[in-house]
This record gives sequence, structure tokens and C-alpha cells, in this order.
Amino acid sequence: MLPTTLSTVQVDGLTVRVLTTPGPDSSARSPYVLVHGLGMTHRYLDRLRAELAADAVVHSIDLPGYGPDPQPRRELGVEDHAALIAEALAALGISSCTLVGHSMGVQFVTAVALQFPALAERIVLIGPVVDRRRRTVLQQALSLGHDTFRESPSANFTVYTDYLRTGMRWYLRQLLHMMEYPLERAVERVQCPVLVVRGGRDPVARRRWCRELAERAPFGSLLEIEGQPHVVQHSAARAVADGITAFRRFPVPAGVPSLSEASAWATGKLED
Repeated sequence: MLPTTLSTVQVDGLTVRVLTTPGPDSSARSPYVLVHGLGMTHRYLDRLRAELAADAVVHSIDLPGYGPDPQPRRELGVEDHAALIAEALAALGISSCTLVGHSMGVQFVTAVALQFPALAERIVLIGPVVDRRRRTVLQQALSLGHDTFRESPSANFTVYTDYLRTGMRWYLRQLLHMMEYPLERAVERVQCPVLVVRGGRDPVARRRWCRELAERAPFGSLLEIEGQPHVVQHSAARAVADGITAFRRFPVPAGVPSLSEASAWATGKLED
């Protein structure tokens, strides 16, 4: 097991937990920061954290109200969570990083990139929500239920035990913010490179939606992991990590590339 340290940061009276796994050379590269989705904690990101630690330091965040910590008494929207993330990272001395979010965590990291552009070198959007063509709670619930039958037993166990730990009250309060956040418009204003990642069998983040997000981003690219469900960073951690590290390895191309050029560039397939 990789050595991991836990830091507890207090931001405006709220607790942000940060698990840190050292990389091979902490001074050579800026870190990765992983952000969980609705109802979740760092646990379903652990496999990805271990894979990315072969490239650089990895920080995995547990936001207030998720997991064992008390639920905040005040309302927290997507932008509020983004500010909490940025302040927690500043308290840890992190001024630049690659932000990786899954599901609702995609909304959080996108909001960070908009509010704190100097902090976000690049952002990675895994299984992004909410598809603008399917912006109802019923549609999302049906898609999530469908996905359950495609996930591994270990992924389902992690997801549903985290749901129980977070609790239905906080889950539902945050669900409303997730449903309202206009990700497709927000990503248009992100000025750093954006990598959209989806599992090829993900019924929540569908291909048409993910492709649209990648096309809307000024420097957007799309990576699809064939045969994988929504929690692709758990079921195919190595493939996702390989795509992310390749995405970080290449400089931003001059001008705004086409989606096919950007996707090839991000995965290291575009020759100079």
C-alpha cells in the first residue's frame, strides 16, 4: 500500500479532508487533485490515486458533509465548493495543479478553473453530469440505476456505503445544485486544456454529451475507455491514469484545434 497522509483543513468553519500520496519526485511536477462526486468520498478514487502517484503527488479531497463529517448548516452550491477547494489547496501551499473530477466533481473542478484560473493548469472531467438533454431527476435516477448493473461488486459496494455515510438529507440538498449547474456553458469559458473521459458503456455520461463538452471547450479533447461503466476510474484505473498522464505530457497546441486533433494530441497520438 502506498504511503498516504491525511490533512484536515478548516475553511470558514467547514472541514475539508485531503489525502496525499507522494509521487516519484514531488518537486518535478505539479500535483494532481482528485475531487469526488455526489454522495461520495475519496474511496472510489483510490485506485486512480495510486496509479497517478507514479507520475506526481496526488491529493484526494473529501468535501464538507461527505462521509463521516457533520453536514454544513448553510447551503453550499457548486461555486461555494469550488472556493472551498481553492482555499484548502492554498492552505496546503498548492498554487497550481491538474484538477480531476468525477460526476458532480466535474462541476466543482470546472468552477475552480473559472474562479481561480491560475490554480487550474488543466482539468479532467470523468463521467460529466448533467446532460442538458436529460436534465430531470427521474432521467438521472434511471441512468444511475442502469449503471449499477454494469459496475463491479467492489464499485457498487463503495458507492452505496458512501451514500449511506453521507446520508440522504445532504445528498438531496446537493442533488438540486447538481441538476441546475449549466456545465455545457461553463466549459466554454474555461481557458485551460480540458480532457473529457467516459466509459464506453456509461449510461449517465453518454457519448453525444461528452463529445459536445469536448467540442465546446476552447482546448477540449475526448477519451473513451471501451467497455467501461460510469465509475470508470475504479474499473479501469490504469487506462484512465494513462490517458490523464498523456494529456499532461503534451503542450497546448497553437490555436484552437479540432476535436479529433485535440483528442489525438491529448493521448499522445498526434505527431509534430
